[in-house]
Amino acid sequence: MGFDPSQYLELTLVERVDFSDDLAVFRVRAEQPVDFTPGQYATLGVRTAEQDRPLLRPYSVASAPGTRDLEFFIERVEDGALTSHLWSLDSGATLWMRERIVGRFVLDQDRRHHVMVATVTGVGPYLSIARAQQQALAAGRRSTPHRFLILHGASRSWELGTYRERLTSFSQTVDWLDYIPTVSRPWEDSDWAGERGRVEDVIRKHLDDAGFPLDDTAAYTCGHPKMIDKAQGIFQRVGLPEESIHEEKYFVERSEASA
Repeated sequence: MGFDPSQYLELTLVERVDFSDDLAVFRVRAEQPVDFTPGQYATLGVRTAEQDRPLLRPYSVASAPGTRDLEFFIERVEDGALTSHLWSLDSGATLWMRERIVGRFVLDQDRRHHVMVATVTGVGPYLSIARAQQQALAAGRRSTPHRFLILHGASRSWELGTYRERLTSFSQTVDWLDYIPTVSRPWEDSDWAGERGRVEDVIRKHLDDAGFPLDDTAAYTCGHPKMIDKAQGIFQRVGLPEESIHEEKYFVERSEASA
């Protein structure tokens, strides 16, 4: 079956901002505004000389909906079929995205307090949700904000990318967002003066400090599956009901995939 461009949106690569050898933000532009629910993921890809149809992978959207400009925080995977192509693209290159942006990892509207835990690129959907709320408040579409606590972990501070600076600044300008970055290998990051430890290690400390009522709190975990499993155990022991705990695994470990 040949390539049918009517099933896709054509995107133009505006820029790639590198944070390390294998982490970057890709900013792309669509021909028309793209609508979706914050927290959802897009299926993004490129066409290669080897095949007619685009080579596709899912990536969470970090930008707010309703604009032509989309942003993706992507990790280059060793031997990854798509990311090796993505890193070879120059500004102005064409990418393709399935027309529908999908996913159920969205804001739990039944609760007004939200603790959001991420490893590295897993912060993307939370940024989309926070940006969308800021726009809704500014436009008068929402009068009372939801409260967000975002915990963002990486081995070293530069792996948090510009999202650390952006979310830190964001949290200083609004009273409904708290952002806590944490580094698990501070001995490799001598200038780091912030929180230390794996992100799941600091959940209880900052959740207790936030004072969120458990009957009005939703928890979210996004990124590495080991973090997700540990964090969900913490939320269950705290007393959050299962229906208020949400997850988005960015990959399946080999042992789990072969089971």
